[in-house]
Amino acid sequence: MPVSILLWLPGALFLLALVVAAYPMLATLRIAAKAERLVPASGKFIEIDGNRIHYVETGEGRPIVFLHGLGAQLHQFGHTLFGRFGPNYRLIALDRPGSGYSVRARGASGRLSEQAEVVRHFIDALGLEKPLVVGHSLGGAIALTLAIEHPTAISGIALLAPLTHLEPDAREKFGPLYVKSPLRRRIMAYTVAIPAALK
Repeated sequence: MPVSILLWLPGALFLLALVVAAYPMLATLRIAAKAERLVPASGKFIEIDGNRIHYVETGEGRPIVFLHGLGAQLHQFGHTLFGRFGPNYRLIALDRPGSGYSVRARGASGRLSEQAEVVRHFIDALGLEKPLVVGHSLGGAIALTLAIEHPTAISGIALLAPLTHLEPDAREKFGPLYVKSPLRRRIMAYTVAIPAALK
């Protein structure tokens, strides 16, 4: 092999590696932009403990707060349940921190107690007096945590297919979602997570 090719080859391989690494990142940005066009933020935003929380509300009267599950967002309730309630209810659905249009605070872990605390402060910030909290799936686990750790903040909970028991290991299908390293989690979030989820 000529010397000029040997000198050029490492640079070409490095450039190829950059292109291969950039593709999933660009795909993720494109998918996110399309999702934002199709389902734009439709509610209000409030800062809670460093979390930027997106929420929608409608009606007046007895407050009901809705907590969605893993991989969902507030529209899970707005499009299905809000129209079924009569008058005299104030219905509030929020995107949990890190979901939908809500942004998780820097350094937040997403643990149940932490999310329950955010919901507790959200209830206070909106001036909701002892709301009923409806939780679906992982949102059910957060509602249960809220009821145990902050019982005086709410009037009760309603659970829809809730996660009720901690499991020693993640279920097989959820195993890839459990990533211990914050750096690796961030890299995956901005590269392969969304394309892989769509696939």
